[in-house]
Amino acid sequence: MAATTHTVTNQAPPLVGYDMFSSDPALAEAVQRHLPPEVSAEAREELTAFGVSAGSAQAQEWGRLANECPPRLRTHDRYGNRIDEVEFHPAWHRLLGRGVGAGLTDAWGRPGGHVRRAAGFLLASQVEAGHGCPLSMTHAAVPALRADPELAAVWEPLLASRVYEEGLRPPLEKTGVLLGMGMTEKQGGSDVGANTTRAEPLAADGEYVLTGHKWFCSAPMSDGFLVLAQVPGGGSGAGGRGGGLTCFLVPRVLPDGARNAFAIQRLKDKLGNRSNASAEVEFDGTTWARRVGEEGRGVRTIIGMVAATRLDCVLGSAALMRQAVAQAVHHASYRRAFGGLLVDKPLMRNVLADLALESEAATVLGLRLAAAYDADTDEERALLRIAVPVAKFWVTKRCTPVVAEALECLGGNGYVEESGLPRLLRESPLNSVWEGAGNVQALDVLRALQREPGALNAYLREVGLARGADHRLDRAIRDMLAELADLEGIEARARRLAERMARVLQGALLVRWAPPEVADAFCASRLGGDWGAAFGTLPHTLDLAAVVERARPVTERG
Repeated sequence: MAATTHTVTNQAPPLVGYDMFSSDPALAEAVQRHLPPEVSAEAREELTAFGVSAGSAQAQEWGRLANECPPRLRTHDRYGNRIDEVEFHPAWHRLLGRGVGAGLTDAWGRPGGHVRRAAGFLLASQVEAGHGCPLSMTHAAVPALRADPELAAVWEPLLASRVYEEGLRPPLEKTGVLLGMGMTEKQGGSDVGANTTRAEPLAADGEYVLTGHKWFCSAPMSDGFLVLAQVPGGGSGAGGRGGGLTCFLVPRVLPDGARNAFAIQRLKDKLGNRSNASAEVEFDGTTWARRVGEEGRGVRTIIGMVAATRLDCVLGSAALMRQAVAQAVHHASYRRAFGGLLVDKPLMRNVLADLALESEAATVLGLRLAAAYDADTDEERALLRIAVPVAKFWVTKRCTPVVAEALECLGGNGYVEESGLPRLLRESPLNSVWEGAGNVQALDVLRALQREPGALNAYLREVGLARGADHRLDRAIRDMLAELADLEGIEARARRLAERMARVLQGALLVRWAPPEVADAFCASRLGGDWGAAFGTLPHTLDLAAVVERARPVTERG
């Protein structure tokens, strides 16, 4: 066979060897916009270094290996002793070490910490999404632990550590720890009030033993877990409120070095997120736990953790969208068909621009919410109360269609595992399911509207900052207010309302901060109605070439 038949031509080079941070103008500009001037230069330097690492061939290979060599459960050692350990590929540990070292569990105690951490989390999740789960839960556990200042004083410095230490040992013997959570039970799902795990008080104040089953417990090799359990009526004496659903900290290893009773029954066989272990675990009546917060206030105690992980769902989906769009634009910038580069073909340009709009809108919204955490004012907390479920509902819902369309931009090449797009596609539904699926988020938006008027006021002030700048946005705000005023059938319309609020908020942020061509295209399509049901149906009169060029990742090849 002639060797010339095996010459490879007209294939895009791998998207490696680039600065993932600086090549994403929407992300870099958001960081610059939201950070205090005194930390801006330092943060950009850190994120640029992390972006170069994330865009390296080595990091991409770690992501591939962590997913192709998924975790394995070892319930017993060779002698028959119960050990309940999960083995991970070394690539998983390298990714986690890289994330911890970059400060992705250290946001709560440094200036601009949430914006810096959000940007880093968005970069890390583009490389590999599964290891983001323990990073997210560890970061998010801080506000829950602060319900018990004594516990927080011990655990918070370990959670914020820049050192990752794998393996199970007493937490106080480690330089840094990871923390998970377990709320979901098989009979309850999102209805955590239906949880049946029981907590029986011991003689020492704040100490209990647990009996029950957790249906989903991610990253089971973490050093501890925040869980919910029912305390019988009557409570535990000092500090108790007479029982009820309560939050507890369950360490994997006790202070004396003994293993806590934490039986891993099996690992879930999941659609995506293959690198991360999600387990079913049993508490056998001897599982030691420490109460966090007051008895009967478990949901109130852990809700801060839930809100923070919901924001990470937004950031994780924004990351998947950004990586999918970057891959599609990169491919089209090299692939030739029908006499020219795909990126220059009007219809492909329309598709790419449409995808880029969705990606940029998600990034800008996610970083704005991270900035609200940093501000930590009453108004910003009120904005988070309603904007987090709004964003969680909409951004995570947009992820799967964006990734699927980006995959199609690569044609058959995108359908092949080696392209990386199938892994992104399998991952794409997760953030919509995790931490409360779409209906839970939409109903939470209604709950905020009905019970916390300050939340709506904060939202309206935020979108009002852009009023008068675009007539399509102004009309969309008026229509949204009319819908908010109509309470008939409000529960059945909850998804429609959450979607509208998300698009209006994204439009307002883009009108204020994005280049005119991006804001114009978003308002024309998402708010003005000049858009079809599929991607690639933007008005042809828009400056789509500028939108696509803004989304193009710049590699060493240019």
